[in-house]
Amino acid sequence: MDLRKIAFLETYTLENDAGIMGAILVTDADTKPLEFRVTAPIKPTNFQKTLYGDVLLEHILTELVSVPLLNAINEEIDLILVRDPLFLGVNEKQGIRVVRVMNEEDGNFKAGKSVQELASSNGSPKTYVETSKKFESELAEIKAKLGIMSEHRNLVEPFDRLKVACEQVHLQKTGE
Repeated sequence: MDLRKIAFLETYTLENDAGIMGAILVTDADTKPLEFRVTAPIKPTNFQKTLYGDVLLEHILTELVSVPLLNAINEEIDLILVRDPLFLGVNEKQGIRVVRVMNEEDGNFKAGKSVQELASSNGSPKTYVETSKKFESELAEIKAKLGIMSEHRNLVEPFDRLKVACEQVHLQKTGE
């Protein structure tokens, strides 16, 4: 598996309970942007909150953010990187591997078969990768490829870009 094009998939929670925006940034191996897409804000109704209960956020991230954004992009991607563990459910919806990237500050994970540390020499904090059980057997190969990238690039930084881009898109649409 070559990692020529990587998608960074993220959400942005709007202020004042105005909803959640989803965004995808497709980059080359140097994390230079190739394509960007964003969803309109998703604001569940009280009735939906009642019906979905604890699975509402997972439903939003998987069905209303991930699937539409992945269908909308024009670039052929090799890997999808995410920060939110709920996005790992996308592995069940399509064939491109979804891998969670996290720093040691993110906490609430244990190194093991589905979580592995990336080697990094670029001065960024320790970075870990995780995938769903479906692709655990491929994590070592994915980790090796991402390890090469992480020697020169901070793999968490593009998520910061996505948050700022979502904020800018939202401000443009609201005229603020």
